[in-house]
Amino acid sequence: MYLNTIQASYGARKKAKRVGRGIGSTDGKTCGRGHKGQKARAGGFHKVGFEGGQMPLQRRLPKVGFTSRMKKYSAEVRLGELNSITADVIDLQVLIDNNVVPVFTKKIKLIKSGSISRAVSLKGISVTAGAREIIEAAGGKVEA
Repeated sequence: MYLNTIQASYGARKKAKRVGRGIGSTDGKTCGRGHKGQKARAGGFHKVGFEGGQMPLQRRLPKVGFTSRMKKYSAEVRLGELNSITADVIDLQVLIDNNVVPVFTKKIKLIKSGSISRAVSLKGISVTAGAREIIEAAGGKVEA
């Protein structure tokens, strides 16, 4: 097989509709556009959502909701996930290096889910009250 021998299979390429070729073609004279009106003219079409001057639906409905941009850069880490990390001092970079959080993460919160079996020191990671109790009970500490 060579590039110059490749062909589309039969029926894959449909021939273009030839309009304006006389009465017998069924698409002669007005070419299937009917008589007069905006849609009969060349370039006579309107933008998406246009309702003939009536207030469009997307403008009639109220604006609702809010999406935080910071949501993309923040992550939650479960307490049990810290067991897989061998480092004694855990910060943002350690969690990224161990694939616990995505690379683009800038803000981390540790939540009380699971348990921790050893003492760890947390730096620059926010912690829930329940998670703080468990870390301190295991002999670890939380630094701001």
